[in-house]
Amino acid sequence: MRSTSHPLSKVEALKRDAAREALRRVRSGMRLGLGTGSTMAHFVDLLGESLSQGRLSDVVGMPTSERTRAQATELGIPLEPLHAIQPLDLAVDGADEVDLKLDLVKGLGGAFLREKIVVQAARRFVVIVDESKSVDRLGRQAPLPVEVVPFSWEAHLEPLRALGLDPVLRKDEEEEPYRTDNGNYVLHLNPSADGFPDPAALDRQLHSRAGIVETGFLLGLADEVIFAGPEGIRTVERSR
Repeated sequence: MRSTSHPLSKVEALKRDAAREALRRVRSGMRLGLGTGSTMAHFVDLLGESLSQGRLSDVVGMPTSERTRAQATELGIPLEPLHAIQPLDLAVDGADEVDLKLDLVKGLGGAFLREKIVVQAARRFVVIVDESKSVDRLGRQAPLPVEVVPFSWEAHLEPLRALGLDPVLRKDEEEEPYRTDNGNYVLHLNPSADGFPDPAALDRQLHSRAGIVETGFLLGLADEVIFAGPEGIRTVERSR
């Protein structure tokens, strides 16, 4: 995504507002985790602009997807492998849902395994979203993605249905199974209308199954969430 003079839609303008607010947390010399998704594309765009115009310098990033890597490279943002620059000073990423405890569902961008690896290597994790992502319970408006190895992936379907979930294999534009950057498949787990009553318990159950690589739950990890809405920016920090 490059800076453009074309007007943004209302939702995209809110995403850019959230990204701009997050950029205020970045200082020269920082090592950054760069998340994936439409809101993060604005952040990477603004970061590249700040570096090219000299407002920031000596910033090094670690992208969480090949898509983010390509954008950052195009914008001239220096990148290094995670092991070479950890611990990261700051990780910034979007979310598909944020509940009242600042727990998250992530992964509709397909990069949640790498995103979680990067987040756990960061001293601070800031989430950027528009207000539509705020929910009173996770699962109210977004499915939970789970990354699974392709081998016998169908064997997960009935056990997941027994948990009250409706698993759907994610497809790409050619109607083939979508593959993550890690070469795995993604199942979208749709709960009942009440959402996920106990995300932590469900996360443990899912991780207990061989073949499920990772879930889109990020529980207890966000330090701050930046919400952008029509009335402006709202920030919420986790009590530690």
